[in-house]
Amino acid sequence: MNLSNNQLKYLKSLHLRKFRQKYHNFIVEGTKIASEVLSAGQLEVEGIFALPGWIEANDDLLQSGIGQIVSITPEDLRKISLLSTPNQVLLVVRQPDIRLDFQAMAGGLSLYLEDIRDPGNLGTILRVADWFGIPWVFCSPNSVEVYNPKVIQSSMGAFLRVNCMEVEFEFLVKNLPGLPLFGTVLDGSSIFSSDLSDRGIVVIGNESQGISEAVQQQLTHRISIPAGKQGGAESLNAAVAAGIVCSVFNDFLEKSF
Repeated sequence: MNLSNNQLKYLKSLHLRKFRQKYHNFIVEGTKIASEVLSAGQLEVEGIFALPGWIEANDDLLQSGIGQIVSITPEDLRKISLLSTPNQVLLVVRQPDIRLDFQAMAGGLSLYLEDIRDPGNLGTILRVADWFGIPWVFCSPNSVEVYNPKVIQSSMGAFLRVNCMEVEFEFLVKNLPGLPLFGTVLDGSSIFSSDLSDRGIVVIGNESQGISEAVQQQLTHRISIPAGKQGGAESLNAAVAAGIVCSVFNDFLEKSF
């Protein structure tokens, strides 16, 4: 069937942040991520818009409680898709209401991303957190939104397992007194020889500006990733830096227990 003009207008509006915030919904695209969302069953699915072949092949995933299941044409899928090559199915999913658990956070590691603007970086950092079992990733208000379709796509399903929300750094510090605050800065001590911890918040800064002075002043531990002897790169990608830092912390945790 063809989508109505109202359906097209609504689905295309979810390409924009202001309408995702207005409706409290977001888009998930692609067969792999859609199957993962439906199999997990932890998020409310408002609608499935898919090619007839996908609906027929995935009948076992189409449980009760889904708002609507709409069979659409390839032409309509191209109209509502954000992918260069639309991939059979698009879900409209309700944004979850995530509640902060300060007690749990105080006993483990969390990431704080300050002004991360690139959707691919945020999605990859969510995958890094998922890989190392870090349950909380916080974003400053000026960071890219976690429900940006490119973040969802690049997270490869990690958004289902990692709690990610926007919050001011000062709010976390106020509610987690005494928690170690690690920050990646150019003049910090090498992370490979620093005194690490099995609990704390690790701050990853903006792709080009790093961590702001206001946040740096609150850090309890200034750490850096030293370049190799033959290294010539000016800087590391934020997601790459996050991966290295999380790996070192993970190695520390494994040796401590």
